[in-house]
Amino acid sequence: MREIIIVGAGGFAREVAWLIEEINQKNKEWKLIGFFDENNNESVTLNGYKVLNKGDLEYYNQAYLVVAIGDSETRKKVVDRYSSFKFATLIHPDVSISATNKLGEGSIICKGNIITVNVDIGKHVIVNIDSTVGHDVILEDFVTILPSVNISGYVKIKECSNVGTGTQIIQEKTIGRNSIIGAGSVVVKDINDYVVAVGIPAREIKNRRDI
Repeated sequence: MREIIIVGAGGFAREVAWLIEEINQKNKEWKLIGFFDENNNESVTLNGYKVLNKGDLEYYNQAYLVVAIGDSETRKKVVDRYSSFKFATLIHPDVSISATNKLGEGSIICKGNIITVNVDIGKHVIVNIDSTVGHDVILEDFVTILPSVNISGYVKIKECSNVGTGTQIIQEKTIGRNSIIGAGSVVVKDINDYVVAVGIPAREIKNRRDI
């Protein structure tokens, strides 16, 4: 079994611990050492696992990391800080996924997803529970797909964008980099870089460069 440490100690990190446990029920792949919280200086546990500090991380320098931080831009910064480590790729055993797909290191595919054919998923992408990803979709590095999202064929979502819970994206649309699509939106036209878009149909309401 390979050692693994979850970077993060929030709600999604706890869900990733559960994901690892369910992977191990099918096939004993991972020994979960614990969670790593950069700001932790105490001896604490979370859902039965130790919360590690920087000194612990130095000791476990041969372990795999998986970055369980939902925000795309924050996740990228953390990955850059710990780039000397190996990163685990996690796929829940009940995910329906074609062998024609590509999947980058550090990505997390949670329970209940359907990922069809010729899908290109980059590095450190999160596809949360109960989503569908259609044929020929491209999810660039650090994209976050929140629960119950439906992505139609030939969609492209660029680096570091976040797609909110329950969003639907029709075929052949592009979502620009570092953009946020609000929960429950329906994307029927291309979305620019660095914007917030919400609604049915989704419309751009804010330029994130102005925030």
